[in-house]
Amino acid sequence: MTDPTPPVLEIRDLHKSYGALEVLKGVSLAAQKGDVVSLIGSSGSGKSTLLRCANLLEDSQQGDILFEGEPVSWRGIGPNRQPADRKQVTRIRTNLSMVFQQFNLWAHMTILQNVMEAPVSVLGEDRAEVETRARALLDKVGIGDKADAWPAQLSGGQQQRAAIARALAMQPRALLFDEPTSALDPELEQEVVRVIKALAEEGRTMIIVTHDMRLAADVSDHVIFLHQGLIEEEGPPDALFGAPRSERLQQFLSATVAA
Repeated sequence: MTDPTPPVLEIRDLHKSYGALEVLKGVSLAAQKGDVVSLIGSSGSGKSTLLRCANLLEDSQQGDILFEGEPVSWRGIGPNRQPADRKQVTRIRTNLSMVFQQFNLWAHMTILQNVMEAPVSVLGEDRAEVETRARALLDKVGIGDKADAWPAQLSGGQQQRAAIARALAMQPRALLFDEPTSALDPELEQEVVRVIKALAEEGRTMIIVTHDMRLAADVSDHVIFLHQGLIEEEGPPDALFGAPRSERLQQFLSATVAA
């Protein structure tokens, strides 16, 4: 039987341009509850742009974005298109927590304050309850002892784990990761990979833009290879990494292994 529940996030025929540069040329994807979808591809293929459009941080010019079956409402067309309902945008963004490549922690707040800020200020939750949850999340990602530290006092891997705890504090329907390990050296990268793998094992819904093919192979239910703004190939990780059909994907994976 087919699952009647709509995907947590669905994108249909999405187009995005910056002036004359067409970055996304009609991309579609869906992430059901509990799915881990990885986006791979060379630099400039449109991976991060797709993620930012999905979270409504960037306005797309054409196509549909649906959150739990609810379509984003738009006004205007083409380059003038923008979301029509700011409250809808806020609601969707709070349920699609994003973890960025460069951590984006607030330097003037402690790690605990960073994790607590959005649930208290945006969602209006009780501060004491949020603090209890925030401390538990910092323990979960392995930096409970850093709650009172400042971001500058943490390693890159610790800062990224704090950013993951901050995203989880919003109790989102899905997590969006934009190259979560690419700013880290290999040793620190593994700290973050372990946390992401644990979240996948919990059944968290995640969309991950990554250059780490091993991570994509280990945690994904579905992998999408983007090339020049289009989906060149997609499917389960065993198929994409074990028996790629597209010549472009074969070249990409060979280059990745060589690097």
